[in-house]
Amino acid sequence: MSDEGRRGGEGTHARNERVTINKEFESFDAFIQEYVTNISRTGVFIKSQSPLPVGTRVTLRFTVIMDDIETIEGVGEVVRTEKDPPGMGVVFRELSAYSKGLIEKLLVQRATTGG
Repeated sequence: MSDEGRRGGEGTHARNERVTINKEFESFDAFIQEYVTNISRTGVFIKSQSPLPVGTRVTLRFTVIMDDIETIEGVGEVVRTEKDPPGMGVVFRELSAYSKGLIEKLLVQRATTGG
């Protein structure tokens, strides 16, 4: 399970490389409205004009401002792409317990505010 050590040298297949998705947001609302249209405990749908191919492993890093600056980070895999709206479904493959807690907080916050 150690694709992390690979650097994408000559002869490395694109499938083994990991793409980084790194974005900062001024608030949780901005995080949801501007970039991630759907988030759950198991994954996210990420808006993108040029979605990555299914099977692509991605390093996810979303920095959002809640009470403090928080970062949701982990590893995911593209499992589907859509044209309308354009984007990709990414399943979480590895998330820290801290990131899982932030997502849970987000889901509870959205449920209580009707988001």
